[in-house]
Amino acid sequence: MTRVLVVDDQRTVRQYLETIIDASQRYHLVAAIESAFMAEMYCVNHDVDLILMDVYTAHRESGLQAAQEIKEKYPHVKIIIITSLPEHSFIKKAREIGCESFWYKDTSDLSLLEVMDRTMANESVYPLETPILQIGNAQSDEFTKRELEVLRHLVAGLTQQEIGEQLFISHSTVKYHINSILSKSGYHNTVRLLIDVAEQKFIIPDF
Repeated sequence: MTRVLVVDDQRTVRQYLETIIDASQRYHLVAAIESAFMAEMYCVNHDVDLILMDVYTAHRESGLQAAQEIKEKYPHVKIIIITSLPEHSFIKKAREIGCESFWYKDTSDLSLLEVMDRTMANESVYPLETPILQIGNAQSDEFTKRELEVLRHLVAGLTQQEIGEQLFISHSTVKYHINSILSKSGYHNTVRLLIDVAEQKFIIPDF
């Protein structure tokens, strides 16, 4: 049997995942924990084949950071990142870390069990794109890569000058991208824009 570790801070989600694993008859639950920080310890003390890792766990611990550390020390352990958060960078980060698969809790067309089976068959299963959100008058996939970089720094509280320094672009270029974002979204200032982005968790600072 494939030995599975579940890492999710929501008790109801852990119970749901436990039910799926127990009913499968081909997966064995090693443990279901709420802390990404503790995940590596379970890999040290138990034989783990597969981890279902939430992105955002108890005490603001990053499942992506924990996954990276586990992958460096235990490359044989397969990891499926699971989340309900639409933050646009998560898929890219999970790929860079080397996580085998990625599953959206609320919007995926595939069942988790199918993703688990395909992952254990050495297939990498990723959604084609993040969930599309409505940001003002724009859909989230209408923003360019550079606009998203500028928007991320705005959400983090950087000034336009600081954004230019971080991205190695001029102040006027930063203003151009901000004006483009505002034009697409229909907002007249960045305050309403940032509130909308934050409320929908399209961009989460420090992730």
